[in-house]
Amino acid sequence: MEQYSGSQIVVLEGLEAVRKRPGMYIGSTGPRGLHHLIWEIIDNGIDEHLAGYCTEITVTIRKDGGIEITDNGRGIPIDIHPTKKIPTVRVVYTVLHAGGKFGNSVYKVSGGLHGVGAAVVNALSKRMVIEIKRDGKIYRDEYMDGGHPVTKLENNLLPVVGKCNKSDTGTKVIFYPDETIFESVEFKAEMIIKKLREIAYLNKNLLLTFNDENTGVNKSFIEEFGIKSFITYLTREMSPLHEEPIYLDGKSGDIEVEIAMQYTSNFSEQINSYCNCINVVDGGTLVTGFKTGLTRVMNQYARELGVLKDKDENFDGRDIRNGIVAIVSIKHPDPQFEGQTKTKLGNTDAKTAVEEVFSQEAQRWFDKNVEILKTILDNTMKSFNARKASDKARSVVLKQLMDVDTRSKLASCSSRKAEECELYIVEGDSAGGTVKTARNRRTQAVLPLRGKILNVEKATLERILTNNEIKSMIATFGCGIGEEFNISKLNYDKIIILTDADVDGAHISTLLLTFFYRFMPDLIREGKIYKGLPPLYRVEYESTKNKKKVKTFKYLYNDFELEKFRKSNHKILGLQRYKGLGEMDANQLWETTLNPETRILAKITINDNIEADEITSTLMSSNVPPRRTFIMEEARYAKLDI
Repeated sequence: MEQYSGSQIVVLEGLEAVRKRPGMYIGSTGPRGLHHLIWEIIDNGIDEHLAGYCTEITVTIRKDGGIEITDNGRGIPIDIHPTKKIPTVRVVYTVLHAGGKFGNSVYKVSGGLHGVGAAVVNALSKRMVIEIKRDGKIYRDEYMDGGHPVTKLENNLLPVVGKCNKSDTGTKVIFYPDETIFESVEFKAEMIIKKLREIAYLNKNLLLTFNDENTGVNKSFIEEFGIKSFITYLTREMSPLHEEPIYLDGKSGDIEVEIAMQYTSNFSEQINSYCNCINVVDGGTLVTGFKTGLTRVMNQYARELGVLKDKDENFDGRDIRNGIVAIVSIKHPDPQFEGQTKTKLGNTDAKTAVEEVFSQEAQRWFDKNVEILKTILDNTMKSFNARKASDKARSVVLKQLMDVDTRSKLASCSSRKAEECELYIVEGDSAGGTVKTARNRRTQAVLPLRGKILNVEKATLERILTNNEIKSMIATFGCGIGEEFNISKLNYDKIIILTDADVDGAHISTLLLTFFYRFMPDLIREGKIYKGLPPLYRVEYESTKNKKKVKTFKYLYNDFELEKFRKSNHKILGLQRYKGLGEMDANQLWETTLNPETRILAKITINDNIEADEITSTLMSSNVPPRRTFIMEEARYAKLDI
């Protein structure tokens, strides 16, 4: 037996752990993780704003590739830390879980409660410079190669590099991400602009400015009406049932609550939740409190106005929320998030606070706006009647699922262990036949679809549930749909969309993703949906091996790769373009697309619920002008990173 002793235990000191496992702290080393560095530094300025000190935050993409973030808060303390015996600013930027957010003396409300933000950004940067304005002086500190201080202290204090007015306070942070850690260190202006706009809506009267020294782009955001304006922005391409958004605010104990909402003609609900300006993607107790309060208040009004009679059953929450776009934002002194990624709030007092504030303030608002109340109740009654019809259709469909003819379509796999099984959804019998031949019959199942499935964004639930292709998928997945959905009953660990590498294939993929997002969103949230990426070209070329010319080949997955290959020094002998999966033989398909060891799969994820909902509605609804505008605006950004 190999000896196992204490000498084999590696202890990562300081910020080494962050550099070793960056994904644990920022989610990924791709574009999302790269931009997360910016959000972590901005969070410090927002905390100062929430405490009543900061009114401006500026983000600049520098020509030298760095990011500069300044705020006019109080400035990070520069005095000697009582226990670490070094300048406090250095503690903040080099020690994990250090900051003014763990006690109530500095920040009563804060977003960055894990206390790792500033130090993590430093750990993942090849260089960081910090300038602090306090007491009429400018102090400077600098770090290199993952957080190693290079500024020499004077009497154990940071050197003074300049003077300023005593009223001029704040912090400037300049950092350069380490290209050996991140897939790319190119910051995307549109991503930053979108985030700053969202922050402005959530923080009334906070001026946020963006500068790009490379392009000269300069934009500023400041919102007087906060989340009320946010609702107007989110529903700008929809058809609202009432002109002005409903805005409610109040306080319950130490918890501040803001709610804004507007009803639209859409068939879905969109509830976006924030705690201390953090987007709580999976909701939690604050959303539960909102739903409970909304259901109770609207049922109460429905009976008072005679919309519901004594013998009638109450409206279901789904009926009341149909078509709603809402934002629930709270300020909590001690939020308990589930996980480092802060995707769900667990505080029970948040539910009580939101429910209490909504119930009190909504009744005051609706008593003054009875016509809008009647419009919402009329919409609820229509939704109630439509749901009853849909429930009947769903009941019929669910009873029929066992009899759905999937046997003639589905090529099942022999394994019954869901954790090792995969389902390929392919277009047409031709591609289906090739995939069935090439697959691993033990773990890979194949479901061919005949043509394009229904666009669920334009159809009623009753029509959706009677569509043959959708019924086949529901029956094959085994986890149900809607209220009956149970992901634990899913028959496959991966559901892989495999379509041709052309416009039609992309359209089919989009239709499938729209269906999953609207009716089985947990499949995406739990990482079960993938997109298979088949090659577009097979190129034969001449290469040198052992000083001899040999004929070999390579698969290329898009036109960009082909163009790049043409510029290489290889002599191209032959080029084959695959018009569809059916043109590939079984061995080629296995090698490029099905073999877990060599294939390329793209996991479908949702990084931003608001953006996902907005893009889905824009691209898939019947409203043509917003779709045309979106395509025209986004076309210039359409590029593939290789």
